[in-house]
Amino acid sequence: MADDGGDDQTPNPFEMFGGMPMFGDISRMLAGQGPLNWDAARQFAIMSATGGSGIPGASGVPATASPNIDPSVRIKYAELANIARLHVADVMGLDVPEVEPSVATPEQWAAETLEAYKPLFTEMATSLGPQDDDDDDDAGSDPMMQMMAGLSKMMAPAMLGMAVGSMVGNLAARAFGVYDLPIPRATPALVLVPPTIDAFAAEWEISLDEMRLWVLAHELAGLALFSIPHVADHLRGLVQRHVGAFRPDASAATDKLTSLDMEAGDPMAAMQRAFGDPEVLLGAVRSDEQLAMEPTLDAAVATAIGVIDWVVDAVAVRIIGGNALQIAEAVRRRRAETSPDDLFVERLLGIRLGADQTARGKAFVQGVVDRAGERGLDPLFNDPEAAPTPSEIEAPGLWLARVSPDLDA
Repeated sequence: MADDGGDDQTPNPFEMFGGMPMFGDISRMLAGQGPLNWDAARQFAIMSATGGSGIPGASGVPATASPNIDPSVRIKYAELANIARLHVADVMGLDVPEVEPSVATPEQWAAETLEAYKPLFTEMATSLGPQDDDDDDDAGSDPMMQMMAGLSKMMAPAMLGMAVGSMVGNLAARAFGVYDLPIPRATPALVLVPPTIDAFAAEWEISLDEMRLWVLAHELAGLALFSIPHVADHLRGLVQRHVGAFRPDASAATDKLTSLDMEAGDPMAAMQRAFGDPEVLLGAVRSDEQLAMEPTLDAAVATAIGVIDWVVDAVAVRIIGGNALQIAEAVRRRRAETSPDDLFVERLLGIRLGADQTARGKAFVQGVVDRAGERGLDPLFNDPEAAPTPSEIEAPGLWLARVSPDLDA
């Protein structure tokens, strides 16, 4: 029973639901969940990674867990990694950390990724969380408005957990390894997803060992790049600024939903598209700060993608030979396929992963190498002030003139 006496030291935003049995039970369950409901995030991550759809129970077919990876597969990757590591180190002119490769099912990859980026997602959830003062001002003394404000506050962490979990799970269903998502982790990792790699190789009729070597070259290049402190700090800092700069806007969802055209086509399809939009699901719009930093974050992401892809191309030609071009083309086509999770990655994390970003990054890196040779990228690895600006991404010679003024670029 709710107590109006006011002896509680900490106000309970869900107290108003205490007299409503169903909502009272839900409010007690959710009251201590924090800014993001991690149980919901994990459940939806695993469900999305394993092919489950929608809300648990919405489909008659439950998600099916992937079988455990045979230990011999991990041993094979470890053997191939020793080959690829030497070539990645030679191409980049860097020491590649001696991280033992591990293997994971898609759902294991999803769980590990959620944990690895937990501080990032928590900061995002905090910035998206409702502000108590704003809620009080909006609700005023209207009981219905107070109830809706309380309901919104109660459901926001669960909704955000579902959104983050679904995003990570959908990425897990397609990921070859850690660096498909070019965000540095606090602890260097080399985690491969053999079921996805095997399926891709079979689909494109690629030799399995060659596909494994290609993926290892990609992952080791990402590992080496993001093990450079100033490179990792620069990109990680930009993403943290982006997720911390959200400004909640409850009217965003209302505006989007009221503008839906229910007369034309399939109303349910229109609703599904609407709730696939982060602005509707989370009630948030991009802030002026996020828009202002977008070019700098794009430049950092394009640089990382460009460097990793260039290293992979150089290494693959050495250890795979002529079939390296076939693999690169197959992966390029795969990247060109946009999906709803790409939208969430872009809107929530500020990371754009489409073909345009890949092309910009590869053009920049190739432009540097054409002008200055393979060692032309060394300032990027050695100089904390050498991160390319948005203008320099489009003009490699301009970047070289700044970081290598003695070079005739």
